[in-house]
Amino acid sequence: MEPTDLTDRICLITGASSGIGRATATALAGMGATVVMVSRGGGEGPKVAEEIRKSTGNDRVEFMPCDLSSLQSLRDFTIAFRSRHNLLNILINNAGGVYKPRRESVDGFEMTFAVNHLAGFLLTNLLMPELKAGAPSRIINVSSGAQAMGEIDFDDLQTTKKAYKPFGAYAQSKLANVLFAYELSRRLDGTGVTANALHPGTVRTGFGDTTEGVMKFLLQAIRPFLLTPEQGAATSIYLASSPEVEKVSGKYFVNKKETKSAPRTYDVDVARRLWEVSEELTGLKTEPAGTR
Repeated sequence: MEPTDLTDRICLITGASSGIGRATATALAGMGATVVMVSRGGGEGPKVAEEIRKSTGNDRVEFMPCDLSSLQSLRDFTIAFRSRHNLLNILINNAGGVYKPRRESVDGFEMTFAVNHLAGFLLTNLLMPELKAGAPSRIINVSSGAQAMGEIDFDDLQTTKKAYKPFGAYAQSKLANVLFAYELSRRLDGTGVTANALHPGTVRTGFGDTTEGVMKFLLQAIRPFLLTPEQGAATSIYLASSPEVEKVSGKYFVNKKETKSAPRTYDVDVARRLWEVSEELTGLKTEPAGTR
């Protein structure tokens, strides 16, 4: 099968400087897409973007810094993106992490929830005019198999009341990724914008480097048996580029195949409540469900 030609498509990937994000950016740049790589400034981002430009022969690979844990930085980034591009065809909410000990973002949110869920929620909604202008366009949330073990604790989303458990916070955020994709799909019905979620597999990246103690030891112990970033990026690349899924929305994918997610991800009331709470936390006001 011939590689998909994405020459006329603009793709934005968060957490694109390493791991799955970098592998995804490299593949889509190789297909000719304009790739906007987003991650914290001052790191490897500009260097990685240049390496991808050289390896793919595609000069349309940009690096744009953003602190995904900061609501103001996300808003500033959106303005900067809009000054360069008037539409967006593919948005991949890929950035993620797990933190131990517990820490808070500049806005006072538990960091795992802030980076893994609130960042994607706010960025996606702020860029919605560009996504609609770029239709048919695609929103892709990189979740995890941990979504099946997550629970949205509306009484303690920031884990200030109960003991903080890194995996529990991570699983909650990954469940939120799927609920968000499904709610987006319902709200975007008929707009030409699709929204899906995926589990990339257990991948050998720098993920978990911010943990300590037993959890860090376990992650390092299993590292040799994990997927490469390129293998882990396969489903993200598929959802971003394949004509087969151009009109597919509100689904969950594993190994490039549509799969059932955890039963609780299909709870429409929970998804709607999470959306409303996320609006409040980010200070965002969006159109009511069912409006265009």
